[in-house]
Amino acid sequence: MAKNSSYRVKLRRRREGKTDYQARKALVTSRKPRLVTRASLKNVEVQIIIAKPHGDLVLAAANSRELIKTYRWKAPTGNIPAAYLTGLLCGLKAKAAGIKEAILDIGLVSPTKGSKIFAVLSGVVDAGVAVPHSEEKIVKERMKGEHIAKYAKSLGTGSEEYTAKFSQYTAQGVAPEKIAEHFTKVKANIIAVSKGEKLPEEVAEEVAAPKVAAKEKAPAKVKEEKPVEVTPVKEKVAAKAPKEKAPKAKVPKEKAAPKETAPKEKAVKEKVPEAATEAEPKAPKEKEPKEKVAKKGGKKA
Repeated sequence: MAKNSSYRVKLRRRREGKTDYQARKALVTSRKPRLVTRASLKNVEVQIIIAKPHGDLVLAAANSRELIKTYRWKAPTGNIPAAYLTGLLCGLKAKAAGIKEAILDIGLVSPTKGSKIFAVLSGVVDAGVAVPHSEEKIVKERMKGEHIAKYAKSLGTGSEEYTAKFSQYTAQGVAPEKIAEHFTKVKANIIAVSKGEKLPEEVAEEVAAPKVAAKEKAPAKVKEEKPVEVTPVKEKVAAKAPKEKAPKAKVPKEKAAPKETAPKEKAVKEKVPEAATEAEPKAPKEKEPKEKVAKKGGKKA
């Protein structure tokens, strides 16, 4: 609620908890690339961005889903080891693009010690990109997933809680107790690919296997070619000529029966001609000669 006349409503993105405009202004005016890290429960996205007058320009980017598609990461993509590997992958891409330094942009996320954001930062720094930070926020033990292995051992492999919480690990054939070993293999694969080396044959076959299986499951549909019928010119002309219509057979219509008139009407029609025949023509009347009237003062003849 407003307490005085100088109260001002905050900007929409600041009210939604998306943008800290004060921190963003300081980052943009520094004219250095920003290391933007956004983490969710299932994925981690890392970008190195530079501000331009027409908008932000992404110089390098990496997503934790790339670890599964290219480097055969079998553990979940939302944990801390996956965040470190995603930061390492983005840092190697940025280094190949000629980026040497960046500034961490965490947005409105609280800087908790040992969180995914600082795991990403650790991966970018290990790739060779200079980012100002404090070593107190990074916990090296959590980068490899040793905390996951300890927790899995404490639950026991046969317990119901173990099977419920680590079902994604067991479904992919990775024991949570050995996640550190799997982490080191995937990290070596990422570094090897960045140097231009080929992946080991085992990893290359595993990467190609799902693509081949997808093609086998959905075979391409082959269209059946219909035979083309060639008709001579004469038949075409005959086909185009209008067909003579056969005359339709006239069906004789049944004459309607004469309507019976009332007896009174018949009597009237019969009487009229009889009266006309019996009547005799009237003789013309003889005109009587008018008496001549004498002239004034004279007598009648």
